Amino acid sequence: MSATPSPSADSLHAASFQNSKAARGRGTAIIVYLLLLGSVLAVVTAPIGVAIAHLRRRQAEPWVATHLQFQIRTFWLGVLGGGLFVAAWQLLGLLGAPALAPWALGYIYFTACLIWMVGRCGVGIARLTDNRPVANPRSLAFGGARITLADT
Repeated sequence: MSATPSPSADSLHAASFQNSKAARGRGTAIIVYLLLLGSVLAVVTAPIGVAIAHLRRRQAEPWVATHLQFQIRTFWLGVLGGGLFVAAWQLLGLLGAPALAPWALGYIYFTACLIWMVGRCGVGIARLTDNRPVANPRSLAFGGARITLADT
């Protein structure tokens, strides 16, 4: 009597990993993350990326859709923050603040936005390459990810 060996946990993990790599929308999510990061050098890539994410979100696997929603939210929160910053910058000018104040505010704001956006993209890419969804795609910060600077 010959028994058929049951599949090992490693082979099941490998099969699920292959299925995750071919998940609908995964390539789109990668491209959109790259377009968002590319906006550091050419601002026009971010609106292109968010348009793609909006168009493809409903066709993606549910776990990939969390990434697309996270990317859309990253873009629109950035636009909202930019609008608020421009209003604050104009207000400082109207109030007669010294010229250095709006420029210092602009430098601090731009640096904080850059760190925030690159951090969100980094968390998203790390989760996408691990075939995991974004835990909280509606988050204002990093999608519910725990950020540490220590090796674990």
